[in-house]
Amino acid sequence: MLEQKFSLPTRVYYQDTDAGGVVYHATHLHFLERARYEWLRELGYDVHELLNTHKLQFMVRSLEIEYFKPAILDDLLHITVEVVDMGRSRITLAQEILCNQTPLVQATIHVVCVGTDTLKPVRIPINLREKIETPT
Repeated sequence: MLEQKFSLPTRVYYQDTDAGGVVYHATHLHFLERARYEWLRELGYDVHELLNTHKLQFMVRSLEIEYFKPAILDDLLHITVEVVDMGRSRITLAQEILCNQTPLVQATIHVVCVGTDTLKPVRIPINLREKIETPT
């Protein structure tokens, strides 16, 4: 699979935090999703193209997340995406949220490629599969 992790830098803004300036636990899911979208864009596939041209989208089937340390207001985070496994219509991703190279959050995300009309699993397009399997 991919030999290099994709990394998206993200700054923590006031809107991401609770009253104490700590990133709210659910906000981490937004950060992880943004990184997955940008990872797809880096591979040459934006969300609109997947929806409109290929008539597919990726939906989260399940996720496991562990919180180690809090992120706080104004931290510069790096959110990573790494492919762990890929099936006919599913991808398992390992994601991390790091601050100064220290892991704050680790997650395993299972996404499924589904048709936009039926929301049922469909095969990942071969050209996207090849880009995922071949690091650039």
